[in-house]
Amino acid sequence: MKILFDTNIILDVLLLRKPYYTSATFLLSEVEQGNIEGYLCPTTLTTIGYLVTKIKGAVEAKKLIKNLLNIFELTVLNKSIFETACSHKINDYEDAVYHESARSSNTEGIVTRNVKDFKYASVKVYDPEELIGIIKS
Repeated sequence: MKILFDTNIILDVLLLRKPYYTSATFLLSEVEQGNIEGYLCPTTLTTIGYLVTKIKGAVEAKKLIKNLLNIFELTVLNKSIFETACSHKINDYEDAVYHESARSSNTEGIVTRNVKDFKYASVKVYDPEELIGIIKS
């Protein structure tokens, strides 16, 4: 199962955000074990790099980015995706970019805590608990 992980799922693990940490950690472990083919949008790496650099410094940020790159693949991100996202029915531009990146990379879905923001998605969108239920069944 090819799944794009929204930045919020990764941040739930990194920031130990309750109550989301447990399900996000489970999903990341499923990627590490090869039960899910996990993808990140390249913008997730730059966002996380920026945030971690501010808190823990550049060395730690780069170490974390390398770890994520060892676990996840990256989706396609190019000019066409940014242009298409501008005219997409998904109102939030960042979410529209995620959607178009996932679609262009032929992923089977997106996992996010903001499912309602993807109302007009043509790619299946899962909240973490829903995806966990599918994996466990």
